[in-house]
Amino acid sequence: MSNFPNQMNENARRFIEINKFSQLSGIQSEVFPYAIKGRDVIGVSKTGTGKTHAYLIPLMQMLDAGRNEVQALIIAPTRELAQQIFDFARPMMEVNPELRIKLITGGTDKKKSEKLSKQPHLVIGTVGKVRDLFVEDSLLRIDQADVLVVDEADMILEIGYLEDLDIIAAKMKERLQMLLFSATIPDNLRPFMKKYMHNPHIVQVTEDIKFNPRITHVLVPTKHRTYLEAAVLLAKSINPLICLIVCNTKTDAIKLTEMFRETELRFIELRGDMSARARKQSMSLIGNDAARFIIATDVAARGIDIPEISHVISVGFPKDLDFYIHRAGRTGRTGREGTCYVLYGKKDDPSIRLLMKRHIVFLHMSNTETGLRPLKPYGETFVRRSKPQDIEISKLVNKRVEQVKPGYKKRRAAEVEEIKRKKRRNMIQSSIKEQRKARAKLKQIETNSTKTGGQ
Repeated sequence: MSNFPNQMNENARRFIEINKFSQLSGIQSEVFPYAIKGRDVIGVSKTGTGKTHAYLIPLMQMLDAGRNEVQALIIAPTRELAQQIFDFARPMMEVNPELRIKLITGGTDKKKSEKLSKQPHLVIGTVGKVRDLFVEDSLLRIDQADVLVVDEADMILEIGYLEDLDIIAAKMKERLQMLLFSATIPDNLRPFMKKYMHNPHIVQVTEDIKFNPRITHVLVPTKHRTYLEAAVLLAKSINPLICLIVCNTKTDAIKLTEMFRETELRFIELRGDMSARARKQSMSLIGNDAARFIIATDVAARGIDIPEISHVISVGFPKDLDFYIHRAGRTGRTGREGTCYVLYGKKDDPSIRLLMKRHIVFLHMSNTETGLRPLKPYGETFVRRSKPQDIEISKLVNKRVEQVKPGYKKRRAAEVEEIKRKKRRNMIQSSIKEQRKARAKLKQIETNSTKTGGQ
């Protein structure tokens, strides 16, 4: 049974029907009534909670194709994510063919923008490119927009584009409605929010992909190898449809690609500084089944939405453990099962413990040249079985001494040595008996063999 709000108009309902939604997700139903009333909204949500449509549905209701001006701007941290949002927004133009939506990312032809006789009603783009066309070149009249949507705000902060976003927002309307979505709210993001948001309604989504039963989480110790060496070995041990390998730093991602080039593994790399054409060419290799591994950082991987990703390899744990959740969430989509391997060393124990407290169940496996094999559950201590000799010595050493007499340490040491000598004598005597039995048995066999041969 649908839970569509009564305030929803025909355009919004048709947009939902085209997307084949039977009902709204938690964040969608929570955001909608506040967004259409013009309230600022902060949505704290993880991957897979439906946040993209949480702002597209109200925009579908709010946009007026009769107004020849930009009415809303959606900002994303990466080209891939902006493209993904644009793809989700395409059905809006099916609902209303008069609606104009423009994708603005790196690689956009400036001359094409100059030829626009009409401003788009909705602009979707990356921070840098929107700033170029709006602030620097004045080709887009973003200053006319009533709504600013900031998606993945924490990633915009992390990659250093918050200052550019501040410049864009400062040149927009004074009373601007802002819808801001983020996996986390870092302290460095709060001044920006306080500057532009007015009495925002906060939506905290508790849905989380860590509870997704389709995803299997596996801990793999690096042992004597480096994280990157372990990543190459693990890649050779699995057989994925597509595997996403996520590194914590750009430097590690570059080094790992160099190591992959020395193997027969088919892979592509995704970096934030790659040109739009290079990224598009790389992604086409995945689509054409010419590559099975994607090496990226968290920033470059954020915009990836490939249902065929069957495996994720996390090369160590990120500082922000929510990023691990995002990494794992790239697999196990659209009803498929997925596996997230995470390579770990001794320093990662606190991260593992915290994730286990968040109800993530890890399998524990060792990876060798011959493949993966199961290990005891992580954290299970090995209980050593004490030998009788050790128990006897322990009792002697830990025996309570009522009164200390001169030379007791020497006497105790002599007693311990006597226990060890008895143990050695018993072992020797036992060995002699076994040897005698073996010789007697061998002699009997030889005797029987001789008798048989003589007959």
